[in-house]
Amino acid sequence: MHSGRNVYLTGAAGSGKTFVLNKFIADLRKHKIGVGVTASTGIAATHLGGITIHSFAGIGIGRDASDEQIQRIIEKRHVARRLAATQVLIIDEISMLDADRLSLVDRVARAAKDELKPFGGMQVVLCGDFFQLPPIQKENDPPVLFAYRSPVWEELNLATCYLTEQHRQNNDALVQILNAVRAGTINETILKHLHLRRGVQEGAQNNTRLYCHNTDVNAENLRELARLAGSEKQFYMRSSGVPAVLAALKNGCLAPETLSLKKGAAVMFVRNNFDKGYVNGTLGHIHDFDDEDYPVVKGLDGRKFVATPETWKVEENGKTVASIMQIPLRLAWAITIHKSQGMTLDAAEIDLSDAFERGMGYVALSRVKSLNGIRLAGFNDMALRVHEDILEFDKKLREASERVVSEIPPDFMKYKKGKNAIGEKKYSVEVIQQKHPSAYQLWDELQEAKLVTGFKAGITIHELAIIMGRQVGGIRSRLKKLGLIKK
Repeated sequence: MHSGRNVYLTGAAGSGKTFVLNKFIADLRKHKIGVGVTASTGIAATHLGGITIHSFAGIGIGRDASDEQIQRIIEKRHVARRLAATQVLIIDEISMLDADRLSLVDRVARAAKDELKPFGGMQVVLCGDFFQLPPIQKENDPPVLFAYRSPVWEELNLATCYLTEQHRQNNDALVQILNAVRAGTINETILKHLHLRRGVQEGAQNNTRLYCHNTDVNAENLRELARLAGSEKQFYMRSSGVPAVLAALKNGCLAPETLSLKKGAAVMFVRNNFDKGYVNGTLGHIHDFDDEDYPVVKGLDGRKFVATPETWKVEENGKTVASIMQIPLRLAWAITIHKSQGMTLDAAEIDLSDAFERGMGYVALSRVKSLNGIRLAGFNDMALRVHEDILEFDKKLREASERVVSEIPPDFMKYKKGKNAIGEKKYSVEVIQQKHPSAYQLWDELQEAKLVTGFKAGITIHELAIIMGRQVGGIRSRLKKLGLIKK
């Protein structure tokens, strides 16, 4: 990403995508580089301190627009200023943004910047995992397509970075289950693991329940709060900023505008605070209230945290345009699977008996750190399904990521020419191709045949790299893929 290339950052749930994005965003802001921080949903946007891509580009809920409508969009002062100041555009949770809207954002950006290059020449970083929740399909609307079906996806010439390390789950049976869902290889062993988690009772009283529908969640939380003895304490959100941006920020924040708590209430932190020791998804209950009336939360591991107000804000060009302040908690007897995306939970009771969308089961199960933390209330046939075309597309993404890694030269620093987005010397594909003309280009059948013939004739890898205008790493990677040398 620091090279200035357009990037698709992906990987399984818990692989660290949001962590990487936050580090990149911090670098950009540190160097005062104009960055548009967006996501397909308000909740995902708040995790990054940004806004929805719909609001950023001024497209609202529309899937398409005429040239006249786009002209009216870019004539809006806040949209024009925002796009003019943006050098790097980030869109998180790309799986939930459909192809039509990605194309529409591209058209708006080109028009606003009066530039024919994709997205008006901005560096674009897309992030997400297509095995997770897909774009919402509204009744009676034309079918929605995943973002990678948009023509501009190909035009961006994205460098795929596929994160493969797991930072959420331990290496237990849950990892096997999640990998099987991603591979489309659910078998009797996997189903047996899941059935063994049905009806388990250990720690069940502390488990957050994940439901498919909002109505179940709201009813559960209100019912459980009413059962507790004692009076409620209420905490009110404070806010300031541009009304439209503020409304979107409130809508995407998991902390409610009015937070009602009692001693004993099951709660969940909805913000990361590594200094205090809790993260988005840390569970516990209200143990007490301190001298300043702030809630004292006792975590599942017995640690106690004083929950003091946190601030969520939206920044544009180094200025805060909207901010809210609230205790970073919400009632946590229950939460929807959609709202849980991006969270890490110690334990959960999951009800997938009403799953209505592919990816729901994967998202719900992958929130939890280990299989022992899951109590499964039920699951239907839809729960463990993923979109069939994603299975094939994922293979291409892994190959593309391997190709990107293999093509990075060992003398990487030597080729850092020009300037990248954060003002450092830039690794340039064009510069690499001056020495290796075919670097980063896809292999076709003719090139592969030439490679195989030359290799079998005894030509060395270094000689083949010179002959074919590619880097040594690229030649070696292709030979491994073809099974001609050991991995």
